[in-house]
Amino acid sequence: MKVAMLSEHASPLAVVGGVDAGGQNVHVAALATALAERGHEVVVYTRRDAPDLPQRTPLCPGVTVEHLAAGPAAAVLKDELLPYLPALADELRLRLENDPPAVLHAHFWMSGVAAQWASSDLEVPVVQTFHALGTVKRRFQGRADSSPESRIASERRVARSAARVIASCTDELRELVSMGTPRERIDVIPSGVDNRHFTPDGPRAERGRLHRLLALGRLVPRKGIDDAISVLRWLPDTELVVAGGPDATALRDDPEAVRLKEWAEQQGVAERVRFIGRVPHADLPEQIRAADLVVCLPWYEPFGIVPLEAMACGVPVIGSAVGGLLDTVIDGVTGMLLPPRRPQLAAAAVRDLLDDDERRARFGAAGARRVAAQYDWSRVAQCTERSYLRAAAQRSRRPVLLRTAPRKESVG
Repeated sequence: MKVAMLSEHASPLAVVGGVDAGGQNVHVAALATALAERGHEVVVYTRRDAPDLPQRTPLCPGVTVEHLAAGPAAAVLKDELLPYLPALADELRLRLENDPPAVLHAHFWMSGVAAQWASSDLEVPVVQTFHALGTVKRRFQGRADSSPESRIASERRVARSAARVIASCTDELRELVSMGTPRERIDVIPSGVDNRHFTPDGPRAERGRLHRLLALGRLVPRKGIDDAISVLRWLPDTELVVAGGPDATALRDDPEAVRLKEWAEQQGVAERVRFIGRVPHADLPEQIRAADLVVCLPWYEPFGIVPLEAMACGVPVIGSAVGGLLDTVIDGVTGMLLPPRRPQLAAAAVRDLLDDDERRARFGAAGARRVAAQYDWSRVAQCTERSYLRAAAQRSRRPVLLRTAPRKESVG
């Protein structure tokens, strides 16, 4: 099957850890690779964000990344990309006309808008994965939400017009249905983990005598790293390693890293918090295996790959009972799930597991088995393939999205 993907801001070639580079980049790259391993031909379209990028770049055998000209050939925050969607859609349409795929898989809501514009007269069915929903973001971030005003309305229209919608977890499924998306056109397919890379056995990063917690991910407020820092107030024999954000040399100028370091000072635990910056993908398992526990305490989380990576390495997770973690982490079996923004409660759960080596080992082994059985990328690709076949078998509805001048308040 010839598969086209559109991931307008999250290139599978990008370095993970920046403001707009994270789980979606990993997901798109890994899914495209796994589909190619199943014999499919995949082209991933993404916006050109640097002037020296070639038009086509091979990612792996069977997968090509193509760059679309839309707006400046420079980095643009994803929440500022909306005015460039018409140009992105026009560029994509030209590529699809010359080499029509069996299905077009859009990643993120703006990709969905552009994909439906581009494919409207080509009879190419669109499969939509949102990765995050504006209704949820607005609910938890309120005035701090920097999304364009049209996002929520556009998401509703994209979801209703797509041939299939892929929800990453049951929490997202419920949200999509509440938005008016027909349940019969939604497939629940999680993200995955590379079980060949993330394994319980292998080298471990150096560590001292203290118990070690690891917080891994982008340095953004909703990830709850400040709560992970606060946990140390009740755990004097424990350190926290924070991995993520820019390279270690650039951390001193990163606003969120500065805020978190100041918070650690205020909590009186700064000497036991170590920020190591972005960790190359190849070195992540070493950092995870060196931890006694991985703490993942977001306010909300559309899916969350970090808990899966931790479990794949045989390390239990102390997580917030939100979003995708409700599906991936089995409370009392592969880790502990707690209400978000309750650091003292999280500290008590950490203490219980640190004091019980046998239970912690049992949780770690159960997590590794669960990831191997349910979240391997080959299984995710197989489920996604079925969704593509369903989409190709039905006629995609003609989208009702408006082609307008690129003003934020009027597009979508």
